[in-house]
Amino acid sequence: MPADLRRARFAGSLLFLLFGMALGVWTARVPAVKDAAALTDGTLSIALLGLAAGAITGQQLAGRLVDRFGPLRVAAPTALAEGVLLLPTAYAPALVSLTVALFVFGVNHGVLNIAMNAGALRTQQAYGRPIISSYHAVYSIGGFAGAALGGLCAHLTWSARATFLLTAALTLALASWSLTWLRRAPLPTPPPTTTTARPAEAPADMSPTDAPADAPTSAPTSAPTHASRASSTPAAPDPSDGPASAAADRSAPADDSTPAIASPDGFAPARGSAPASAAVSSGGAGSAAASGGGATGAATSDGGAGSAAASGNGAASTATGGGGGSAAASADGDGGGSGAALVGGAGRLSGRGRGGVLHGVWLLGVLAFSALVGEGAAADWSAVYLRDTLGGTAGFAAAGYAAFAVAMTGARLVGDRLTALLGPVRLVRASALVAAAGLGVALLLEHPFAGVAGFACLGAGLACIAPQVFSAATARNPANPGKALARVVSMGYAGFLAGPVLIGAATAVVPLSAALAVPVVLALFVAVSAGALRPADAEPATA
Repeated sequence: MPADLRRARFAGSLLFLLFGMALGVWTARVPAVKDAAALTDGTLSIALLGLAAGAITGQQLAGRLVDRFGPLRVAAPTALAEGVLLLPTAYAPALVSLTVALFVFGVNHGVLNIAMNAGALRTQQAYGRPIISSYHAVYSIGGFAGAALGGLCAHLTWSARATFLLTAALTLALASWSLTWLRRAPLPTPPPTTTTARPAEAPADMSPTDAPADAPTSAPTSAPTHASRASSTPAAPDPSDGPASAAADRSAPADDSTPAIASPDGFAPARGSAPASAAVSSGGAGSAAASGGGATGAATSDGGAGSAAASGNGAASTATGGGGGSAAASADGDGGGSGAALVGGAGRLSGRGRGGVLHGVWLLGVLAFSALVGEGAAADWSAVYLRDTLGGTAGFAAAGYAAFAVAMTGARLVGDRLTALLGPVRLVRASALVAAAGLGVALLLEHPFAGVAGFACLGAGLACIAPQVFSAATARNPANPGKALARVVSMGYAGFLAGPVLIGAATAVVPLSAALAVPVVLALFVAVSAGALRPADAEPATA
């Protein structure tokens, strides 16, 4: 694997680490912030709603920002601000100021969430094999580290202000380190070049996200650039049944190719090329056009008011415009081919590909919602269930969520290998069944040790579901990956928030052990609906 991709993966992982660390520290020091602002439990819940509202607002804003400016340009300022924005919460003297401070922190947190996931998915595409679960494992590790740091500061009787000052310094260091790695070793920019050939329609069995990005680089008239590369796509089995690591599990002619989605705004430098034609224009008001006589036509324009157009008579046609430019792709993505326009800067996107319509995000969002209901339930109700319902001690009750979190982290560390082995559909289906069966049996047994084991199974089962759902959302919407990801992540986050509330409401009419069946039922729904993760162009054609 090229060093630039390894560097991009490491740098992106640092963002997930600081993201989890900031949230972990905040969670550990909530009691200190509550005391400093002289809040009751009821007024604290109002302030925490500010954090939730801010996060959802930020996630919605981030979709458009990522699609317009690219993940890196959005992640950079929000990563630098993540820990710093915790500081105002420690200085808030009352409910209103704390709610406002948490809302601002939540907006930044939500934007960074979408940007870093979008960047991670771009890097995964460039890798040509599953790596997204490893990012989420690092996030979990960051959460552990942040909670431990916050707990240590509380043990040392540090104030929330001192704790958050230390956290700001650590997250600033991590963010700076990450951004340094992401911007290191820029790729050369060639002189403006234009090639032309005849446009034609593309076959229907490929899309701009289907190809791996690890083929050798070539260009017809100039050196490779960071903005326009292509890669060959070998024939592969049905992606719903085989490894997802191929990132191109489609049946396609051997000489078909499609560009990897990567740019200077992404987390992974573009790489790889196959028989294709490409044109690159850089600087000023440059423009570029390319038409592929083989499998792919690709054109890139970088700079001020550049524009790019591409058409290919093979599998795909892609155009990328940088700066304030525009991009257009001629292939019809809904009919006999696929077309995509990728705009790195403040450009305009046009083309007859998928346009502004998001595909499949509502069902994927429901799956994310269903999975994260279980995460929220484990976080808020596991200790209560083990202590009050099963009669465990307070110390033993804490083992429930600890088992959940450790199992989730461990499963995410091996999640990429499991994705490559089973494929996303089988993995999500099996994972959901593990979650449902583990917690369901534990609820029936009604024994403290069985309860701990049940929450561990829930954590292991839910671990890989959200990363695969996020991957599917962006793969189905290559022209609007940020908006698609924002929609699905927001619905998942709503499940995390709503899950504990739903279970609490259910306890008004049924015992807690029965109310905790809600995550079991939703996990079974995810298992039944796992086919939604099958790539759209791998689904059987219908009349």
